[in-house]
Amino acid sequence: MALKDTIRGFKGIMEGEYDHLPEQAFYMVGSIDEAVEKAKKL
Repeated sequence: MALKDTIRGFKGIMEGEYDHLPEQAFYMVGSIDEAVEKAKKL
């Protein structure tokens, strides 16, 4: 995972952009994009 993707995901989490996602979406994923995709399946 690229550093810029990590920083983008962290910044989005800290700014509350992903507060609507369930906590389970963040479990065992690598990037914020994967968490968003996983949340769609939950």
